[in-house]
Amino acid sequence: MPLSDTFFAAPPHWSWYVILYFFFGGIAGGSYLIATMLDLFGDESDHTMARIGYFIAFPAALLCAPLLIIDLTRPERFWHMIVQSNTFLPMFKWWSPMSVGSWVLAIFGLFTFVSFVGSLIESGSWRVTPPGFLTANPFRHVFNVVGGLAGFFMVSYTGVLLSVTNDPVWADSPFIGLLFLVSAASTGAAAILLLSRGGIRPPEAHSRALVRRFDNWVMWLELVILAVFMFSLGAVAQVWLSVWGILLVVGVVLVGILIPLALHWWPRSLGAATISTAAVLALIGGFVLRAVVVFAAQAFV
Repeated sequence: MPLSDTFFAAPPHWSWYVILYFFFGGIAGGSYLIATMLDLFGDESDHTMARIGYFIAFPAALLCAPLLIIDLTRPERFWHMIVQSNTFLPMFKWWSPMSVGSWVLAIFGLFTFVSFVGSLIESGSWRVTPPGFLTANPFRHVFNVVGGLAGFFMVSYTGVLLSVTNDPVWADSPFIGLLFLVSAASTGAAAILLLSRGGIRPPEAHSRALVRRFDNWVMWLELVILAVFMFSLGAVAQVWLSVWGILLVVGVVLVGILIPLALHWWPRSLGAATISTAAVLALIGGFVLRAVVVFAAQAFV
């Protein structure tokens, strides 16, 4: 069996908690990015659709922290990632992917919380009058851009984290971060589309069509990047000649990408449930992608 150039004897072994962190982190970052783009480049009628993205991003981001903490060898010491134990001052290690990731999650979580509360107020679910400068368009747009950048870093970081672990498969391709980024955009769009059907004030049909078209392009791009990722592995790609390869083809390519694309192209095939079905399948595909990438590499050792 060929070995990775970066193979070493004691690679990290991650559990389902980390898979779920990657999955929900992708949904959080992807939905926030899409909401930000709708706010920046859409018209006023698209803001209802954008609010759905903000409503999704905060709960999804909130789930990430406990999943990471539970997976630690010493969960009770999680705060050491961002606070010095002797001085209790903030601690940032730019050379440590775990330290960087902890800060990114904390900062992105703050942005999602503020956007979540703001969306509650705008929708009338929480009757509070915020300060005028918070609702002014220039400030809101700047805030959304910075939050969107944090979301971008969040979703690409999960793939980059794998690349710097020096584990076979993960460290043999520079495209895992890009693959996870595009997959996050797809799962974020799927979550928004899934929750956009119904509600007291559903978004405009053209807003849903806009997100659906975006999801189509992203899924095609995901197919291309997945193929590039496989090719970049070289001889190590034989890791997919296993049950993990079958799950990759069936769970990700077929169920998570091709069938949703077909449902988007022929939306009347299943009636009103077509888009929801496509969204659920895309979410399943996004989860399976993260599981097979992580577990296939660990099984390869």
